[in-house]
Amino acid sequence: MYVVTAAADGERGGCLVGFASPCSIDPPRFMAWLSTANRTYRVACRASHLAVHVLRNDQKETAALFGGRTGDDTDKFARVEWRPGEGGAPVLADSRAWLVGRILERVEGGDHVGFLLAPVEQGAPGPDGVPLLRLGDVTGLTPGHPA
Repeated sequence: MYVVTAAADGERGGCLVGFASPCSIDPPRFMAWLSTANRTYRVACRASHLAVHVLRNDQKETAALFGGRTGDDTDKFARVEWRPGEGGAPVLADSRAWLVGRILERVEGGDHVGFLLAPVEQGAPGPDGVPLLRLGDVTGLTPGHPA
């Protein structure tokens, strides 16, 4: 599971996503898929960059914030420590690992749109042996918007 964040025109958005993956080694590329029902998607459509964060499995509260609340009525970024990354993309301070990528392309995929990213900034991964947050860790979470 990942948290993807975006900023554009003075707005910030962030959501929990399950569809994301590296997709090229040379040149390096990463694809993150956002639900078209999601507020973060609407912000990302106007953004130049996205930040993609890997969470530890002890960060279920962060996952619940970004996956179970909508930015339509909650300022998620008032509840976490973050800083602006390249292109203004919000970088969460307490992530296991993160990257910021410049949006190269958007790919229609049904109810999700893929954002092809060229990594331009990344944080060092946290300590080895720390379990990552996985889909099974958040199966009981009620989404802020329908997926």
